[in-house]
Amino acid sequence: MTKIRRAFVDAEYGQMHYRIAGEASDKLPLICLHQSPKSSREFIRFLETAANDRLIIAIDSPGHGESDVPKNKMGIEEFARQIWCAVEALDIQKADLLGHHTGAKVATEMAWQKPEKVNKIVMVSALVLTLEERESFKSMFQPIPLDETGKRFHDMWKKSIQHRGPGVTLEQLAASMAENLRAGEAYEWGHEAAFNYTDAFAERIAQLSHHITVLNPNDMLFDLTPRVGELIKNGRVIDYPEWGFGFMDTDTEGAVEAVKDALD
Repeated sequence: MTKIRRAFVDAEYGQMHYRIAGEASDKLPLICLHQSPKSSREFIRFLETAANDRLIIAIDSPGHGESDVPKNKMGIEEFARQIWCAVEALDIQKADLLGHHTGAKVATEMAWQKPEKVNKIVMVSALVLTLEERESFKSMFQPIPLDETGKRFHDMWKKSIQHRGPGVTLEQLAASMAENLRAGEAYEWGHEAAFNYTDAFAERIAQLSHHITVLNPNDMLFDLTPRVGELIKNGRVIDYPEWGFGFMDTDTEGAVEAVKDALD
């Protein structure tokens, strides 16, 4: 397994935390962009396994993981801008992108902002929603006020159990849930940014010329993700009905193989 190092880099709004593994090679670096409200922690096993032949960096988005929480809410456009600040501060001139859920939208925006700096894009799920569906998702991810009964935490755990993927242990669920809490009262800002970006996502992904592969695991977005295949100019959607939430931990080898196939 490849050793993972951890560090911070300055962006415009504050410091951003990242995990890095592997070494520079003839293959472009791979930038990993996590789902909300998680962090680069979700890519630990992936980095350990996939970074044997290239440099891989997983960055905590603003307000997630150990990156600074912004003073005000950011949209996907600003997430992408700040991640570009971090990437360029690390002297990376061009890269492949891997985006998971919210990270898929950040990857799209990064390619839109600086198309010449992006080679190929891999997404895990890619959500295109009707207005009605968007409002439904927003209502599912409204922040829950803190109270002495611990309702916020009970509801988080209930959702974790409900959407638990095959083979995910209770310990893995607990570690994942802990990531939800790092942003404090900003813990749902990432979901809000993703839902607000819905129209821009559909418009921009349809105009990107980059090769895009969408991996579609059997999670809560499984039936919705195939819609994006009608928008992608250059790429495809691949269903993985055997995978669910947490597949990068439970089938790391399979996840690494799928991403490498998409980037080769």
